Amino acid sequence: MPTALLSVYDKSGIVELAGELHDLGWSLVSSGGTAAAIAAAGLPVTDVADLTGTPAILGHRVVTLHPKVHGGILADTSLADHRADLAEHGIEPIDLVVVNLYPFSSNPGIELIDVGGPAMVRAAAKNHARVGVLVDPVDYPAVLDELRRDGALGEVTRRRLARTAFAHTAAYDAAIVEWFDHSADEPEPLPATLHLALERVQPLRYGENPHQQGARYRAVGRTSWWDTAVQHGGKDLSYLNLYDTEAAWRLVHRFDDPACVIVKHANPCGVALGRDPDDPVADAYRRANDCDPVSAFGGIVASNRPLTAAAAAALAPVFTEVVVAPGYDDDALAILTEKKNKRVLTAAAPAPLPLDERPIDGGLLVQQPDPVSIDRSAWRVVTQSQPTPEEWDDLVFAWQVCAAVSSNAIVYARDGQAVGIGAGQQNRLDSARIAAERAARRAVGGACASDAFFPFRDGLDAAAAAGVRCVIQPGGSVRDDEVIAAADEHGIAMVLTGERHFRH
Repeated sequence: MPTALLSVYDKSGIVELAGELHDLGWSLVSSGGTAAAIAAAGLPVTDVADLTGTPAILGHRVVTLHPKVHGGILADTSLADHRADLAEHGIEPIDLVVVNLYPFSSNPGIELIDVGGPAMVRAAAKNHARVGVLVDPVDYPAVLDELRRDGALGEVTRRRLARTAFAHTAAYDAAIVEWFDHSADEPEPLPATLHLALERVQPLRYGENPHQQGARYRAVGRTSWWDTAVQHGGKDLSYLNLYDTEAAWRLVHRFDDPACVIVKHANPCGVALGRDPDDPVADAYRRANDCDPVSAFGGIVASNRPLTAAAAAALAPVFTEVVVAPGYDDDALAILTEKKNKRVLTAAAPAPLPLDERPIDGGLLVQQPDPVSIDRSAWRVVTQSQPTPEEWDDLVFAWQVCAAVSSNAIVYARDGQAVGIGAGQQNRLDSARIAAERAARRAVGGACASDAFFPFRDGLDAAAAAGVRCVIQPGGSVRDDEVIAAADEHGIAMVLTGERHFRH
């Protein structure tokens, strides 16, 4: 008679599983609350304490750590010496281990560090040539189906379950290491080791290109706004849809006022605040689209307020890959979903990122995320001209946008609207010229933001030629004095932040 050992924290479906195993002729061994639940259902079950002859001790810290448990799991019954050891010590083989672990991530602490559970899971997974191991209730039905059909688990199934089991214990240990890192008296911003446990949760339409496969992975034990987002029709999302939508959604949430962001190829091509008191959401979209309507074609639109019918009507004629907002008026949703290929998402606000990680050969480049600090007390006006209150507003807005633009980045803005964005150029002068071309004189009287210092005065001269009246930049160039003098020549106010925002 085959034997199953069942000891689970998550008891979803465990009584049903035990009943089915009993009906199939299996004997049941269990412990603690799992044994009580099985016995309460009227099923015969042997308590682990009766199997081992040793009660649970040390406040339940030691229950299953016993040769009669681990010998039964680890025995390779095809080996004569293993069979001899089993006979000598009165150990019965265990053929199926059903274990899941204390939910450490739910309330991290010493007493939720499971010891016996991982030991049994790893033992069963190691000996998967003979033993099946179940750590997730989602696998119960398929295992029962195979047992009913074939009388035993096949090699392919045992191997698949073993992989799942090792992934389960790896994620568990990773969560414990992370807790140690974060609960230290002085947590290191970049810990000595990183242990990433990710689970594939969303297949994507394709990767960056149709010939590439793509998927979204999520940190085990966590959820994100992507997990709760609701897609109202449209095609499946692709890799770039997610990448660009994430960029748009994070940028639009930098603003407290009603705002709209349009992103194309990970860069904003339109950002604006809503100024019309009757419908600031629709106004924000129109103003954002006005920045660069050519690039907005096929872009991602994000709003930090529920989309109104007027906003949807303005957006509908423009080919848009994804629209994301915290909600929609009924009429707005009806308008947007008329186009069957438009992905329309309702989503919660994004959470802060713990680390910024990028793959390189043999590992990852890791850094702290780049926060955009708006601390005017740390900024310095270094020119004869001082920004007016309106210019200060434009400078702050332009600085927030510029930090989300690929380097070298130049942003021209006026009255809460980006009017020209130059992104990803190998020199700052070209970025300034591109931004000016797209602004088409709408930057006159507005602000210029540069994500890093001007290495020469030519970039400042280009901004002056575009008509801006104030500039914000980190400073720190050996030619700062030359650039400041150029600003004074043009009668432009210049603010140095002392902090750059390169983004590659």
